[in-house]
Amino acid sequence: MSDTYVECLVQAKQSVLLKFFQVFLIILAVILTFFGIYFFWPALLGAVGAGVGAYFCYMNSDIEYEYLYLDRELTIDKVMAKSKRKRVAVFTVERMEIFAPIRSYHLDSYKNRNVVVRDFSAGEEQPDLRYALYYEGGTKVILTPSEGLVKALKSVAPRKVFTD
Repeated sequence: MSDTYVECLVQAKQSVLLKFFQVFLIILAVILTFFGIYFFWPALLGAVGAGVGAYFCYMNSDIEYEYLYLDRELTIDKVMAKSKRKRVAVFTVERMEIFAPIRSYHLDSYKNRNVVVRDFSAGEEQPDLRYALYYEGGTKVILTPSEGLVKALKSVAPRKVFTD
């Protein structure tokens, strides 16, 4: 049994709307704090609520995905604001149907399927480096893997992994 270990960290594209909402909530918290201190003390509860909302916006606006391949298993973790880690998915190579670039002709027969799409990629960029992984017929996973991760998967499942 070969113990191949590959780790890949991908910064997800930040949502402009979420960043705007975060700044709005911070400004609202400051205004409600001053209003609550000088005029109407229940406004402090609104300030606390706006501060909590700004914190959650901050945690969800700075997201990285970590792909970890070890011994025929691909694990995907979501790292929020470089401080909190959450495991979001685990995929085994034996259950994988195909792994190919998102614009590959090998995926043409999979395009008309009704599948659940889970996007753990960095977002669209130029050139498009994203890959699609079809898993057990019902899930399509979009990733932005490194070359090392693609080579590790290809060495284990050469008939399922395409790099065209």
